[in-house]
Amino acid sequence: MDIAKVNTESVELLSLITGKKLSKKDITPPVLFLANLVIILIGVIYADGKVVEEEKARLKITIHKFIPPKGNVLELTKLMIHGVSKQQLYKKFETILKLIPPLSTPEKLLLISFGYEMSAADGDMDVREKKYLEIVGKKLGVRPQSLQLLEAGFIDQDNLDQKSMDEVKYLLNPARFHQLDNIFVKAASEMLNSLLPSHKQKQNRKNKLKPTVVYKELKEFQQYRQKLGNICNQTYKIFAESSERDLLPNTLICEVDKILEKIQSQKFRIAVIGEFSQGKSTLLNALLGEEIQPVREIPCSGTVTVLKYGEQKRVVCHYKDGKEAEIPLIEYQSKATISETASLGNMTEELAHSELEEIFFEHPDLDLCQSGVEIIDSPGLNEHPNRAAITQKLLEDTDAVIFLTNASRPLTQGEKELIQTVKLQLNGNNIDLPADNLFVLVNFIDLVRSKNIRQQIRKRLENFLLGEKPIIADTSRLHFISAKAALDGILECEENEYLTYFNNFTQSIEKFLTVERGAVEIQQIFTKINTLISEGIKALEQAEKVLDGKVYLSVEAKVEILKKIEDASGRDVKILSTTEKLKNQSIKQVAEAWDKWVEGLGDRLEEKTDEWCSEHSLLWDKEKVIKDYAEGFASSLATELENWSNREVKEIVMNNLQILCKEVCQNLEVIRMDLQAVDYQINSNLNEQLDFAIENIKGDGLDLSSVTKLGENYDDSKRGGLWENLTLGGLTAGALFMFTGVGFLPILVTGGAVVLISSFFGMSSDDENPEIKIKQQVYDACVQKFDKSTGEIFNRICENIAEVFYSQFKSASKVIEQAIFIYENLLEQEDKAQKETQEQLTLEKKIIAEKKQQLTQIKNQIEEGRRKKEEGRRKK
Repeated sequence: MDIAKVNTESVELLSLITGKKLSKKDITPPVLFLANLVIILIGVIYADGKVVEEEKARLKITIHKFIPPKGNVLELTKLMIHGVSKQQLYKKFETILKLIPPLSTPEKLLLISFGYEMSAADGDMDVREKKYLEIVGKKLGVRPQSLQLLEAGFIDQDNLDQKSMDEVKYLLNPARFHQLDNIFVKAASEMLNSLLPSHKQKQNRKNKLKPTVVYKELKEFQQYRQKLGNICNQTYKIFAESSERDLLPNTLICEVDKILEKIQSQKFRIAVIGEFSQGKSTLLNALLGEEIQPVREIPCSGTVTVLKYGEQKRVVCHYKDGKEAEIPLIEYQSKATISETASLGNMTEELAHSELEEIFFEHPDLDLCQSGVEIIDSPGLNEHPNRAAITQKLLEDTDAVIFLTNASRPLTQGEKELIQTVKLQLNGNNIDLPADNLFVLVNFIDLVRSKNIRQQIRKRLENFLLGEKPIIADTSRLHFISAKAALDGILECEENEYLTYFNNFTQSIEKFLTVERGAVEIQQIFTKINTLISEGIKALEQAEKVLDGKVYLSVEAKVEILKKIEDASGRDVKILSTTEKLKNQSIKQVAEAWDKWVEGLGDRLEEKTDEWCSEHSLLWDKEKVIKDYAEGFASSLATELENWSNREVKEIVMNNLQILCKEVCQNLEVIRMDLQAVDYQINSNLNEQLDFAIENIKGDGLDLSSVTKLGENYDDSKRGGLWENLTLGGLTAGALFMFTGVGFLPILVTGGAVVLISSFFGMSSDDENPEIKIKQQVYDACVQKFDKSTGEIFNRICENIAEVFYSQFKSASKVIEQAIFIYENLLEQEDKAQKETQEQLTLEKKIIAEKKQQLTQIKNQIEEGRRKKEEGRRKK
C-alpha cells in the first residue's frame, strides 16, 4: 500500500465517515483498508434490499479480523459503519475511487474477496449482489477472470479455472501482506484456505523422501577434521609416554589435550536472523530437508532455538533462571512459538515476560547437522524487547550469519539499521570494512515475476550492501530465494528453479565454511600441533644431552636455577599487583568522568526530543508512537555514551595500559635474559623452548602485543595501534543492552503514559499538542529507567575495562608459567640422569630416539596432508 497516494479528498472523506477531524498522518494502511472494506461489505448487505442475520454475523467476523487487540481501531470502525450506513456511501461509486489509489493489486483482490464471502454468507449469491460486486471489482481494476473464480470458489464449484486459480494464489500469497500488519497476513492466509482448500495441502504433508540438497563439502571437511583428531591422538600418546619417564614436561600433554577437545567439540555455527515473518523457520526447514521448525504466516518463533546433532531426538529447554528441562517432542513446536493472540498485537509484552532463554533440539538424522553444523534460529528482532542482548548472544562464536529479508520490500529502514548493527558486531566495530561472514538472503523472490523488477531489486541491494562502506564482502554473499518453493522441491525430490537458486546459496555457504572458515581453523590447528611437536623434539634433544652428560648442572647451578624460578614467580605477582593498581586507577578516573558526564546528560537528552519523530498516528497506533519515541531516546543515549567513551574513557585506559605494557616488557626481558644465561652456561636450549611456548600462547588467542618482541624497547608510537579497538564496540560494548525502544515498550504501556494517550481519540483541536505531551511522558519514563540502571551500566563498563587489563596480565603470566616449567623440567632430567644406571640410561636414550622418530613421522604426515589438501583446493 502506497500511503503517499492519500490525498486531501481522501482525508476529507474519511473525516466525514468517522465524524473526526483527521490528518494525513492518521490515515494508516489498516485504517484505509478498513474504510474500503466497510463500504464494500455494507454495499453487499444492502444490495438485495434485505439484511439477514447471517450477513450481520459475517460483517462482525470479517471486521474483527482487522481489529488489533489494543488501540482505538474498534471504536473507529463502529464510527465508520455508522457513517457509511447513514450517508449511504456504498451507493456512491465515486467514493470508492477516492479511497482505492493507495491500494496494491493484491490488497484490492483481498478486499473484493471479502465482498464475495459476504455475498455467500446466507448460502446463496443474489443476482443483485453479484452485479454490485462486478461493478466494484471493475472500479478496483480486478480482472474479470479473478472475479469469476471468487464467485465459483464461494459457491463450492469444482471446475475452477487453473490459470485463474494460480493468479489468485500468487496475488493472495500471505507474504505479500507483511508490509501492512500481521492481521492482513493472517486474513490473506485464511482467505486462501476458505477459497482454495487445497492451497495448504503441501504444507500439511509428512513426506519422508530423501532431500535433494547434499552437503558434500561439509562431509569431506568433517572427515578431514577426524583425521586431524587421529594425528593429535597419536601425538598425545607419544607425549604422555615421554612425560611418564620425565622426558617431557606435562604442559605439552595439556596443550595437545586442548587441541583434541577443540577438534571434538568444534562445530560450524550458523545464525539465522531478521525481522518477524520473513520465512526464517521455512528457510531452516529447507536447510535441514525436513519440516522441523514451526511455520505459519504470522509471527511464529518466540525464542532462540539451536538445532544440532544428537544420538537421539530430544528437546531441552533452558530457562532464564538457569534451570534446564527436557520436554516431550510433541510439545516442541508449541513451546517454540508465540501465541497467535500475541502475534497479532501483543508480541512485545509476551516476549518480555517469557521465561525461556533458548531451546536445544537434538536430532540424529539431519544431513546438515550430521555434517558438523549447528543452526541457531532467532525470533524476529524488530519487535523483541531484548533485541540488543539477543543479537549480541546470537553472534558470539558464530561462523556465518544469514540475514533474511523480503523481496517484496527488501531491507526496510528498520532492517537497514539492524543489519548495520550486525555488521559492526561481526567485524569488530569497523564501520569501513564489511563483515565477511554475513550472508543476505532475499526471500519470496517467487512473488516478483518480472525479470526487470528482479534486476532492479538486485541493483538497489548491491548499491546498499556493497557501497562506500560495504556491509557484505561481495556478491557471493547475496542470494535470492524462495524458501517455501525450495522446501517443496526438496521434500518432493522435484527440481524447480527455486531449488536451483537455493542450491546455489547452500554451495556458497558451504564453500565459505569449509574454505574461508574451516581452512583457517585447520591451518591454526596444523600450526599449533606442528609447534608442539617441534617443542617436544627440542625438549627430547635436551633430555638426550642431559643423559649423555653434555648438559651438566653443578650444585651451584641448580641453586641458581631455583632462585630464577623464585624470581620469575615474584615477577608474576609483581605484574598482577601493577595490573590491579592500574585497573583500579583507570576505573577511579573513569568514575570521575562518568559523574561529570551524567550530571548534564538529562538536559542534553531533553534537547534531543525535538528530533524524535514517528510516522504513526497517536489516534490508533499509540504503542508504535511510544516505541518510536523510546527508540529516539535510546539512540540519543547511545550516541552520548559513544562520544564520551571515545573522548575520555579510551584516553584514560590507553594511558594506563601504556604503563602496564612497559612493566610487562621489562620483567619478561629479564626472564628471557636469565634463560639465555643458563643456555650459555650449560649448553641447553631453554630459550628455544620458550619461543615455541610463546607460539602456543599465540594460538590460544591471548593478546601478546606487549610480549612477543621481548628484546625490543617499548615503542610509544605503537600505542594507538595496540589498542585501537578500545571504542564503543570495545569498552562500552553491551552497556546499553536494555535500552531499546522495544525494551522500553512494556514499561511504558503499563505505566502512566497509556492513561494519557487513551484519551486522544476524543481530544479536541483546542487541546495542547498531544505529541509534545507524549514525548515528555516517554522522556520522563526513560530517564527514570536510566537513573535506576546507571549502576548496572557503569558496572558493565568497569567489567570491560578490567578485562582489558587482565588480558594483558594473562598473556604475561602464561609466558612466565612456561619459563618456570622449562626450568623445572631441566632439573627433573638432571636428577634422573644422576640416579640411573648405565643400562637404564642406554634404554632411555633408545626410547628418546624412538619418540623423536615418531614425532618426525607425524610432522611429515601433517606436511603431506597439508600439501594434498592444497592441491585439491587448487584443482577446485
